[in-house]
Amino acid sequence: MHPPSSEKVDIHSEPFLRSLMRRQLRLSIACASTFLIALMGLPLLNYFLPDLMAVRVAGFTLTWLILGVLFFPFVWAIAWVFIRRSIALEEGEARGLGGVAGQQEGSWESENVRKP
Repeated sequence: MHPPSSEKVDIHSEPFLRSLMRRQLRLSIACASTFLIALMGLPLLNYFLPDLMAVRVAGFTLTWLILGVLFFPFVWAIAWVFIRRSIALEEGEARGLGGVAGQQEGSWESENVRKP
């Protein structure tokens, strides 16, 4: 986070955007890694634990239950986490500027919400 300073900071400046993009890159890598582990984990589970993956659950083998039913909500959860964290990163960076970002853009929140 950037410490608040008395000089005016531009939210479109190179250092601000570089810092934000670096943090979003780390978030992207974490989400992509989680997805790839899940994607590659299923074939590995089938190879190393075939008896477990052949167990029937609700009429499906565990492999098909994971692949056909549980995989899509898992991907949606990864996307939801990514979007929420990305927005939080942007807001955190803007707050780290000491409220300058909201004042520059003239946002409703910076003008109408009292800070405790």
